Amino acid sequence: MIQTILFFVLTALSVIALLGMILKGAIYAVSRIRKKTSPKQFVRFKNAAIFFTVVLIFNVGLILFSQHATFTPRIVDENESTPKNSIAELIELDLNGRKQWISLRGRDKNAPVLLFLAGGPGGTQMAAVRHELSVLEKHFVVVNWDQPGSGKSYYAEKTKYITVQTYIQDGYAVTEHLRKRFSKEKIYLIGESWGSALGVFLVDQYPKSYHALIGTGQMVDFVETERMDYAKALEIAGSGNDTAVIERLLANGEPPYYGKDVTWKSAVYLNYLSAYMARNPEIHNPGYNTIRDIGSVEYGLLDKINFFRGIVNTYNHVYQQLYTIDMRRDYAKLDVPVYFFLGRHDVNAPTILTEEYVQVLDAPDKGIVWFEHSGHSPWINEPEKFVKEVLSCFLKNKTQE
Repeated sequence: MIQTILFFVLTALSVIALLGMILKGAIYAVSRIRKKTSPKQFVRFKNAAIFFTVVLIFNVGLILFSQHATFTPRIVDENESTPKNSIAELIELDLNGRKQWISLRGRDKNAPVLLFLAGGPGGTQMAAVRHELSVLEKHFVVVNWDQPGSGKSYYAEKTKYITVQTYIQDGYAVTEHLRKRFSKEKIYLIGESWGSALGVFLVDQYPKSYHALIGTGQMVDFVETERMDYAKALEIAGSGNDTAVIERLLANGEPPYYGKDVTWKSAVYLNYLSAYMARNPEIHNPGYNTIRDIGSVEYGLLDKINFFRGIVNTYNHVYQQLYTIDMRRDYAKLDVPVYFFLGRHDVNAPTILTEEYVQVLDAPDKGIVWFEHSGHSPWINEPEKFVKEVLSCFLKNKTQE
């Protein structure tokens, strides 16, 4: 507590010193302007300067306060009490020299550890997982990691230096931190969309660190996925006579895309397919509650801005690095059990590719779990079934703990 108070005091003094220098410069400028303006003009200028200085001080203070007031809510049971051995932490780690954030939540800190790998690259789902999959906290210590270039970890590394290897290195560093802290030989992984690919990379390189992997919205062949998505969007737009979307798609051309406009060109068909799934009456709870998630207490004001910057900037830089990957060819043998949780109505990550992957995959155990009322995100569309199937796959043999 004393360290926290001291931090706020030092931060406040630093801000005051900075604003003092700004104000000193402003006073000097005012003195020069005063000699060249009428008294009325000078008063108006002075009042405007005071107003903008106050606004600046308020905004800087608000941002600093919001960033250091973030937290993850306490764990509560059915009686609204906090279990004695529960854990609810939001902490910053140094991972290979990069500052990154994780949340840890569970009713029993001795429970198995489950690391959730968010979609993206550049996406943060720290708050979303807490909202949608809170039941998992009864059975696991659920860990959410804001990867480099996303959310609270947006500044972990300059975007231009982030590579696929960056995620593998830091994902393993998170894993090792968790294994050591909770005295676990192995942990569990769930990867969503891009995170499903990252999960495969991790269990491939470090199989002794993981019990099993669940991939949902599984990515298999990135180039083929983009081409199939593009074709599907054209098909839907054509059947609906949506000429505006057709024109934009044709103007951009067929993916893959390279350069600075990857995010915006891809967004034309990805957003269109997401809207299509949202209208599908067969899909329950069709979309992310983005406003709720951004407004969550895990994110300060700067984090909320970086929520979007990661989706735009990091995605643009990293996604085009993935075009050479095909799981069917490159990761056909894995030494841990792998399960795929697929939405029957997913038109974002074509499920036919995952079905082909399962056919060639050599793993100790493998399988597909179908979610009949889901699109790309079964963990959001059917959270109760998702939790049930996670427990079935991960805890069916508790002796592995």
